[in-house]
Amino acid sequence: MLNPRTARTFQEYSDTVFMPYITKQLERAKRIDIVWDIYKDDSLKTCTREKRGKGTRRRVLPSTAIPSNWHSFLRVDENKVELFHLLSEQVASLQVESKEIYTTIEEKVLHSGSNRQDLSHLEPCTHEEADTRIMLHVKDSAVCGNQKIMIRTIDTDVVVLAISIFHIIPINELWMAFGTGKHFRYLAVHDIARALGHERSKALPLFHAMTGCDTVSFLTGKGKKTTWEIWKLYPDLSPTLVDLSSPLPVLNDNSMATIERFIVLLYDKTSIHTEVNKARQYLFSKRTQNIELVPPSQDALKQHLLRALFQGSIVWGQTLIPKPNMPSPGEWGWKNFENRWKPNWTTLNQAKDMCYELIHCNCKKNCTGNCKCFKASLDCTALCLCGGHSLQDS
Repeated sequence: MLNPRTARTFQEYSDTVFMPYITKQLERAKRIDIVWDIYKDDSLKTCTREKRGKGTRRRVLPSTAIPSNWHSFLRVDENKVELFHLLSEQVASLQVESKEIYTTIEEKVLHSGSNRQDLSHLEPCTHEEADTRIMLHVKDSAVCGNQKIMIRTIDTDVVVLAISIFHIIPINELWMAFGTGKHFRYLAVHDIARALGHERSKALPLFHAMTGCDTVSFLTGKGKKTTWEIWKLYPDLSPTLVDLSSPLPVLNDNSMATIERFIVLLYDKTSIHTEVNKARQYLFSKRTQNIELVPPSQDALKQHLLRALFQGSIVWGQTLIPKPNMPSPGEWGWKNFENRWKPNWTTLNQAKDMCYELIHCNCKKNCTGNCKCFKASLDCTALCLCGGHSLQDS
């Protein structure tokens, strides 16, 4: 949001860009909370951040020159950590009469403008993402008597979480200043949450995770609008999502059956099938032979749901707890590969290994580069017209 513009050093960036922005916000508010991410080596988001590309490491000191490529600088976690520390310490020293300032710095909180001694509701806090930690500060601000609060963000996850907590914090109005440029708008979170009702608001984070977020994959070709419309047509999904929206979710047979039916309807509104495997077989054989246009297998769906439960119920379900209890992602649809967490897409063997004996080509002589077995680097089988003798064998 706040690019360096003409600032030449990090101190100049603080003096001419960051601090003026904070001061302007204080003109319209009694309290401002600034919340930063924490970067952990074993994070699920490490791979996501790595996909954004590599940047250049630059020590962040007040006199250090700002790099010409700001976005490349922000791709390095160590750069951001040092930048956050510098800005937090400077903003915490700001004294404005009758104004309160809170800013996170790693697991702790710095504050000015009040004689408050007890910050146990805010620190120490082990939340990795600012997305969830913001909600902790929203609740604290509401408990301290502020009945009209605004969150400034560009992240959809923050909107979802704000809607989910509105019904359980003592506040009248919760606003969202969302987006940038021509896409900037104000969202009345309190109106949205009241329109959705308590049940759907509580279920929203898990629904959001299940249909795709930063750490959970999307269902191919199924965007948020499509999945939302099917949710409205299939109200049985709501109580199931609510039951699963706890820090200790249990994916039992009943819950799995309800979600399977939702996934089937997502791919075929008129389907009579209740199991994804049967719907998958029917759609592939009768309507399309494009594997991307059929539901995932039951096993793949279960692994997907485990990842969604980890993010939507375990991580986001403990939003208002300063030190949440986090199990290993390895129990929830992830596997550790070379010190990086990767999705465990399925526990089944690949089709080429399970159904190898059903693969065949129509080559009448030794297989060449046009043979589909040859192209797929597979050996011919006894079903092949060549008799199972590929070019490599001859």
